[in-house]
Amino acid sequence: MSLATVSRHLATTVFLLAAGAGAALAQSPVSDAKRIVSVGGTATEIIYALGQGDRLVAVDTTSTYPADTANKASVGYMRQLSAEGVLSQKADLIVMEAGSGPADAIAILKASGVPIATISTPPEASEIGNKIRAVGAAIGKDSEAEKLASDVEAKLKTLETEISALPEPRKRVLFALSLANGRVMAAGSHTTADAIIGLAGGINAVSDVQGYKPLSDEAVIAAKPDIILVMNGGAMHMTAEQAFALPALQATPAGANKAFIAMDGLYLLGLGPRSAEAAHDLAAQLYPGAVKPAESKP
Repeated sequence: MSLATVSRHLATTVFLLAAGAGAALAQSPVSDAKRIVSVGGTATEIIYALGQGDRLVAVDTTSTYPADTANKASVGYMRQLSAEGVLSQKADLIVMEAGSGPADAIAILKASGVPIATISTPPEASEIGNKIRAVGAAIGKDSEAEKLASDVEAKLKTLETEISALPEPRKRVLFALSLANGRVMAAGSHTTADAIIGLAGGINAVSDVQGYKPLSDEAVIAAKPDIILVMNGGAMHMTAEQAFALPALQATPAGANKAFIAMDGLYLLGLGPRSAEAAHDLAAQLYPGAVKPAESKP
């Protein structure tokens, strides 16, 4: 398909945009869609939390919760989508987190005429409720989404009150996404890792860095992390042995105490319906004895 053809199709594609308080939604006119493809683990989790998992015919590989996602067809990794693979599911709605790609595949999907709801995923905890509302609007479950969003916001407020009572000094946390050529790929500010660390009462040890950046040995040592935080499982999983084999991490307080926390990636970083529980569980590991683990994980 030529670029000119794509452009002409794009001009006629039904694609409505509604924005609100940082959560943008490109909303489908078929909110009663019966065959939905969901791209993005948090969007998928929200659809299930709204009781609409039976409407999903396919999900992407970041959609790992709840367990029923394993029974759905897969359209691949959200940033490496095949337009043909998505369209083969014969969906009447695609719910897609912003940042999905590649761009040429997204252009073809938009040109296909299949309605697309694009859900903004800002890395701020304050936008979790709006994200839930956006997904609810896309699939015609506004009232259910409002209740879920309000419940999650109330839990986050309760957590904030509990965390505010923690004594100083707060723990310095280094979130390590991966290791590459002996260098730590760390999460700075404006990341979901930064947001969850803050919710849990920690201090991002590299908040002066923006986004995900590889750190020099000098930067790792200067950060003085008390704890290393990683995702548990997946292709980029890092073990404590691998982390503390690095001289730079050995030289930190975390290295001296072998302080290492691994948590499920979607649970930890999804900024979705379970984020209050995830932050609570992280806080319980950062401040054992001062914070109890979450009693339940929906």
